[in-house]
Amino acid sequence: MPRAFLVVMDSVGIGGAPDADLFFNGNVPDTGSNTVGHIAEACARGEAKVGRQGPLMLPNLDNLGLGRAVHLACGVAAPGLGREPLGLWGAATELSRGKDTPSGHWELAGLPVPWDWHYFPDETPAFPDEIVARVCAISGADGILGNCHASGTEIIAQHGAEHVRTGQPICYTSADSVFQIAAHEEHFGLEALLHLCSELAPDLHAMKVGRVIARPFTGDAETGFTRTPNRRDYAIRPPKKLLTNWVQDAGGHVSAIGKIGDIFSMTGIDDVRKGTDSELMRYLKDAVRTAIDGSLTFANFVEFDSLYGHRRDVSGYARALEWFDTEIGDVIAALRPGDLLVLTADHGNDPTWKGTDHTRERVPVLVAGKGGGTLGQIGFTDVAGLVAHHLGIDAPV
Repeated sequence: MPRAFLVVMDSVGIGGAPDADLFFNGNVPDTGSNTVGHIAEACARGEAKVGRQGPLMLPNLDNLGLGRAVHLACGVAAPGLGREPLGLWGAATELSRGKDTPSGHWELAGLPVPWDWHYFPDETPAFPDEIVARVCAISGADGILGNCHASGTEIIAQHGAEHVRTGQPICYTSADSVFQIAAHEEHFGLEALLHLCSELAPDLHAMKVGRVIARPFTGDAETGFTRTPNRRDYAIRPPKKLLTNWVQDAGGHVSAIGKIGDIFSMTGIDDVRKGTDSELMRYLKDAVRTAIDGSLTFANFVEFDSLYGHRRDVSGYARALEWFDTEIGDVIAALRPGDLLVLTADHGNDPTWKGTDHTRERVPVLVAGKGGGTLGQIGFTDVAGLVAHHLGIDAPV
């Protein structure tokens, strides 16, 4: 029986979203953003040289059609990419009205978001009084810090010391539909932070806020504060069945790698493995070796987005792409006859762009195990259909 591996390269957009003018980073529309294309251009100009040098080198992804997908998405070639593909390739356009993690992942799994998300205004304070009161009631704190749009690393640098002194959680948001809470793992307590987020999540979900995110950190004011890998996303539960349920209902096993379990609130998922991206890659390689027939392994590699996109670190993003390309070459080589590997993304996060938020872009769809050819311009939901068809299961419309 066949097996399927669906891998989301978080934020690895390829430009060209037709409605990008409706999405903004601050006051700047996302029109013209192009995560892969602009990184490749910066590398070609010699500007991405921290920890690496020279043109962007992605031979395995390009062999599957990445360069062709970039050109298909936006009509512009990415320097150093565009060789004749050996895989099946295309560019996918999102229907859902968002450029965030749940919107992208749900639609890739066959379910466009059936509502408009709630977003908090870019002003201070950003949150309504009743939400602040609820945070205080759950945590026992006498107030919150932040209460604004912010970068996660910048806001813990700004408020970390006061948080340790007062015990007040640091609450912030972004252009996404999120409510994020940062707290020190030792002084506030990791379990206390997770309890706060899990108890608060139903109130935010009722407002159609997509996720409450726990952002634990460690360190001190002298040496600096550092976020830990113990992040936890409390997402709205999908309102209908999607790819993970389809596989389970057909008797298949579904394994999640990375934050997939959080994004889908464990809907249709049998087991989860988390960690840093390097650990997740080991888990993916292990899954290729051991996954049972008829199974789906659904993975997300988040550090493109969390460590480099939001921080507008072009060199770091380029290094991460080149690392992933090398590692995914081993995965491709280990696939069995009859396996399907789909590499895609959930949105963009162009590190050359204004602001620090996601960018509204088309995403690549690169397929190993189905020969060569082009998928053309497709929708996010077509990714779910591709996987379902390979596994021989029905994909409800």
